[in-house]
Amino acid sequence: MKITVQSFGLTPHAPLEEHIEKKISKLDTFYDKIMDCKVSLKVENTSDRENKTAEILLGIPGDDIMVKKTSASFEESIDNCVDTAKKLLIKKKENS
Repeated sequence: MKITVQSFGLTPHAPLEEHIEKKISKLDTFYDKIMDCKVSLKVENTSDRENKTAEILLGIPGDDIMVKKTSASFEESIDNCVDTAKKLLIKKKENS
């Protein structure tokens, strides 16, 4: 699976990119037809501390899966996205 990381208004540091790679590559174990994954990182323009948004778009034949979460850190947002995506992939696999 090819993983592409896009960031708006920031430059992701190496540990964050490693975290993304590690977490997302595990999704293959739940559904083996994932072609690619696009990750978007963005700092929302709010005064709220929870302003780090991560968006994951999984390219799957027939039906892409998109998950978007906002929290206090990008790592936490990625973890939340991966947890939700995992549930959606398991559901998709059961229904196919």
